[in-house]
Amino acid sequence: MFTQILDPTGNLFVTWLVALIPVAALLFMLAGLRWSAWVATLVGSLVTLVLGLLVWKMPLDQGILAYLYGSATGVWNVDWITFWGVMLFNTLVVTGTFDKLRRWLIAQGTQDIRVQTILFAWAFGALLEGLVGFGYPWAFVAPILIALGIPDLDAIRVAAIANNAPVSYGALGAPIIALAAVTGYNLLDLSGSISKIVAILALLPPWILLYLVSGKEGMWGAWPLAVVGSLGYIAGQLPVGVYLGPYLPDVAGSIVCFICVLMLLKVWRPAQVLAYGGKPVVAASSSATGHGLSLADMGQAWLPIAVLIAVVVAWTGPWSKLPGIVLVQLQVTAASSISEGAKIAAVFKWTPFVGGSAILASFIIVALLLRISRQQLVEIFAKTWSQMWGALLVGVFIFGLAYVYNFSGMAASLAKAFSSLGTAFIVVAPILGFIGVALSGSNTSTNAMFGKFQALVGQILGFPPLLLPTVNSVGAEIGKPVAPQTASVGVSTTRFVRNEGEVIRHNFGWCLAVLVYLIVISVACYLFFPGIMVPSVAK
Repeated sequence: MFTQILDPTGNLFVTWLVALIPVAALLFMLAGLRWSAWVATLVGSLVTLVLGLLVWKMPLDQGILAYLYGSATGVWNVDWITFWGVMLFNTLVVTGTFDKLRRWLIAQGTQDIRVQTILFAWAFGALLEGLVGFGYPWAFVAPILIALGIPDLDAIRVAAIANNAPVSYGALGAPIIALAAVTGYNLLDLSGSISKIVAILALLPPWILLYLVSGKEGMWGAWPLAVVGSLGYIAGQLPVGVYLGPYLPDVAGSIVCFICVLMLLKVWRPAQVLAYGGKPVVAASSSATGHGLSLADMGQAWLPIAVLIAVVVAWTGPWSKLPGIVLVQLQVTAASSISEGAKIAAVFKWTPFVGGSAILASFIIVALLLRISRQQLVEIFAKTWSQMWGALLVGVFIFGLAYVYNFSGMAASLAKAFSSLGTAFIVVAPILGFIGVALSGSNTSTNAMFGKFQALVGQILGFPPLLLPTVNSVGAEIGKPVAPQTASVGVSTTRFVRNEGEVIRHNFGWCLAVLVYLIVISVACYLFFPGIMVPSVAK
């Protein structure tokens, strides 16, 4: 068995610098050279493999196996779910179902910009993030907000800030699935711990959104919207994330939020109807224009969401044996350099009934119910492949990189160096997640890169096991509005195409404010509620 070397250079500081090379190289290629993500992760994974072989003395055969098992995990655990999730979403777009859903939603809002912002940016944005992610919530929400009178740049910022809280559960839980794969922690435990932090985080963004569209007085004049909007989302996402897993918290949170806000509007409306900037709307009517949809149209608009929820809950819930069926398990094991007697394993499990298979089943049912034609099916597949082939390759290479980085001992060496910060590392952990996603553009990739490293630092310092991986993932949520790759997709439907820099600068200040809020949450959780970050098997 290969035994990891903690300090292969004989100088821990030099070892720390060498261990940073793969991360620094990857982020430089993405943010500095602006290479495509799949090219950067391919080169970065090869750099990692070479360093593991030459510096950390990882055996070639075992290193290659670790890389292959990591790549296979990326394909089956992440690519499989994101591909079919986008296929399902594109089915809604191609068949016109998505447009019906959008029209129905717009008709529910009053002319008040604050109501519209909570419904469209906060609730509808969370639904889109939960289904597809990858910056598409910005791309779909920003044009709606622009049509409602918000200037382009401000509309993009509102869509981006509203997207903060839902990102960890984006693309049907792909970031948390990635985190579980690299850390080895139970998927449901990680989903639950992240849900709890996200629930606290989600209390803030609706207030920011109201302030951004109507100013201080407009925000306080519509405070029930902020309270109901945040608590409605939390009421949906928290129990689903804790008890069912990472696939549907955003979808459930958005739907419960819709219901709660619409119920609120039945009994309460803002005293004065405001347009963007807090300006009163002259001769305002009580509601928006009608949607022009028949009852059958409205049923069709919500049918795919209902099918998705029913299939995924039945398929992946704690009562289901399907996700636990393992037909093939391959692994290569090394002796840990951190804990004597402990082992680090690079494992690939082929579980045919993972969450991605549930999404595939949902897609098939929806396609049959909507009676899509062969021509539409070809169009949906071509559209999805065009959008996703690069992201699918990233899943292959980033997991190969992460597995080799962990298996070779590089993650352990880096963790040992960072552990010298002591308990102050609790402040650094969410910042690393923020930086990782700001440069890589992907919460999934950030969790794959930093998840195991964060877990090892926590192990060395005696933190609750789930705490640092959790705040890494939530920190990555907050960095999305300043990620160039996310912004490039998000601005694709506005006049800021290829002008992402201005958008990022416009978003940056509020992102830092939310990051500070997360750091306060992280410190408070460590000091006062460490028990909520302990895996269920350890309680």
